[in-house]
Amino acid sequence: MERTPPDRCRVLECYQDGVRAIRELAGRAGDWNVPTPCSDWQLIDLAGHLRCVAENFLEYLQDAPDSRLAKLFAQEAATAVLIRQQARQNAAELAVLPPESGPERIMAFGVSAGAYADLMPDMWDRTHLIYRGTKYTVGDHAGAACVEWHLHAWDMARALGTDYRPRDPDLLVSAWHWGVPHLPLASGEGWEAVLRASGRSPSWPEPA
Repeated sequence: MERTPPDRCRVLECYQDGVRAIRELAGRAGDWNVPTPCSDWQLIDLAGHLRCVAENFLEYLQDAPDSRLAKLFAQEAATAVLIRQQARQNAAELAVLPPESGPERIMAFGVSAGAYADLMPDMWDRTHLIYRGTKYTVGDHAGAACVEWHLHAWDMARALGTDYRPRDPDLLVSAWHWGVPHLPLASGEGWEAVLRASGRSPSWPEPA
């Protein structure tokens, strides 16, 4: 697996690809109450999560290197603890969202994701967080954002009964190592490895 920092131009392009894929898939959605590969989430919930994550990423970027995320990782807690804390945050933020439609949530996602894209090139080498003695930059975390958007594009596609595969899966493998340092990457083909490392089953929905 590639462990060198991902190329900046490829990260920026991959980021925009992910945002665009989410918007395009949202435009095809008719029923926002269909199940998704994300446990217990319907498509409307996934849209709300995307809005929350994009807003959080923008906040983390603006507050770097003293963001809530940086303080969480500075604790050097076990991976399981980090996962639980982030899952609780996701659930809490989703629970207090206003009763918006799916398209409204995706529009809000696009606004925050676009603002992040505008800011990150000039902040690329700034420290984003320090985890177990290693400095991770804004550019590294941009890779994590790429992973997030493309994984959720896959979730949306599967919920809509189709499939999705990113144009540059090798970039996402490298981005995972630098942007998601607390989780090991699964073995296997690049995109499938990313899916499995994130806890997804590439064959979802499983045959009856």
